[in-house]
Amino acid sequence: MECDTKSVHIKKKKGSGEMYRILIVDDERIERNGIRFLLKKLNMEFDIDEAVNGLDALEKIRQEDYDILLTDVKMPFMDGIELIDNVVNEKKKMRCVIFSGCNEFDYAKRAIRLGVVDYILKPVDPKEFKETLEKVVDELEAAKASDELKNKSMEFLYEHALYMLVNGEDIESIRREYNGLNLDFARFKRILLVEFNHDFFGRRDVDFKKNEKIMSLGIQRYLNLNQQQELIFLGDETDVVSTAQELARIIKSDYDEECFIAVSSDIEKPEDMKQKVDELDELMDNKFYHPEIKVFYPNMESDSSGMIQFDDDTLMKQMKQDIKMKDVDALREHFDKFCEKYRHKNECSQIYIKFLYSNLLKDIYGSIDGTGEADLNKDVEKMYMTTDFQSLTGLVEVAIDRLAACFEDKSQTGHKEVEMVKQYIYRNYGSELGIDMLADMVYLAPSYLSTVFKKETGQNLSKFIKSYRMERARDMLENSMAKIVDIGAMCGYQNVSYFCSSFREFYGVSPQKFRESGVTGEE
Repeated sequence: MECDTKSVHIKKKKGSGEMYRILIVDDERIERNGIRFLLKKLNMEFDIDEAVNGLDALEKIRQEDYDILLTDVKMPFMDGIELIDNVVNEKKKMRCVIFSGCNEFDYAKRAIRLGVVDYILKPVDPKEFKETLEKVVDELEAAKASDELKNKSMEFLYEHALYMLVNGEDIESIRREYNGLNLDFARFKRILLVEFNHDFFGRRDVDFKKNEKIMSLGIQRYLNLNQQQELIFLGDETDVVSTAQELARIIKSDYDEECFIAVSSDIEKPEDMKQKVDELDELMDNKFYHPEIKVFYPNMESDSSGMIQFDDDTLMKQMKQDIKMKDVDALREHFDKFCEKYRHKNECSQIYIKFLYSNLLKDIYGSIDGTGEADLNKDVEKMYMTTDFQSLTGLVEVAIDRLAACFEDKSQTGHKEVEMVKQYIYRNYGSELGIDMLADMVYLAPSYLSTVFKKETGQNLSKFIKSYRMERARDMLENSMAKIVDIGAMCGYQNVSYFCSSFREFYGVSPQKFRESGVTGEE
């Protein structure tokens, strides 16, 4: 019976939207149609193609991918055994089945040597044929599942290696540890840091890779840092700032969330990754001063005709906190910005500028031992009598020098707020720990807390929180029988899949495998 259907509808799928492809090879048209009829009658549905002999089939196989080869043995130009012998090494994943009227032991023996799944004699028994095809499909499904597991494992290892690199691990050590893994880090030319003001990624289980609009931006790799931050790696982009702005727009449109994005400068070599991430952290500090701006990038001020400017109130608050935190270096830095703002601002009255400077002087004198109101009034009077800007700034600089000497004499380490935040994290690592909430707790600006925390501990606040949570999770996996979902929740991860991916990214192994073996990728 002849069947004219060239390609039948799918029943057995090998993946999303794909069906297994089968190539029928026989020099007799009636035999090819007979196989088609059997497939249709037995409800064995595939994407079917045909070839009239081994040579014709070989050309097709080398041009296209097939999952199953159904071939006769005796054909002109190239027989079935020779065909299989030619393609078995090139197409290792393809399964081969022989159907033939040739019942010769030598053919069967050679077929076994070449790894043929089955050797079916003509006339083909429908039951045997169906069992053979089901066996082939089961093998293909098992191979596909194995490949997916292997690819997923390789993906996890790659992410862990990249995580180590951006956290300062020596790249040669990483390459030795992951010998055999294609660490193509040189393809990354710019990095974006995406940051939210709350736990966005973990609680909403957001995966940007599933967003087609975001994927269309040419993003090459994502790396989640914590529940508020994610790194996005780009290749050679002609307008990376526009890409960042479009990303912020999509996030607002699709997730109804405001985010901030920092754009790194060019990456010349993979070893620069840690430096670029530090650069991104510094750029992100601008969001405190300018919450209305969503994208920050190097040389933004000069590119944007002074878009980034510091208002009086913000800088004054910053300098007050510098004094409170006994951070003279930061005080000098912020005072320099303050002076630079007013150095050439002719439209401001001298009285207004002197008023601002005298208020700052009052705050400084309030932290210098042995000074009283009389000393302050004396220097404020000098300020109002100055006739040039340099003399005005000089009076404050002298006061800052005295403040530095006072702090040095006391030999105080300061920054007790950092220790308070650390202790709070130790006690509440299972709760939401947003930087805004922690900053409010110690009466500091979020950006300032981030700065002094990094200066004191050597790492930013978000990284410190994640590291401690991972440490506690590891301890629970080693020393308790609690369920992994419960351990994740106790460590601040309500979404168990996000917890597992974060643990695997941090340690290079899943929580379950760590519990079973007690070994992480870092050991």
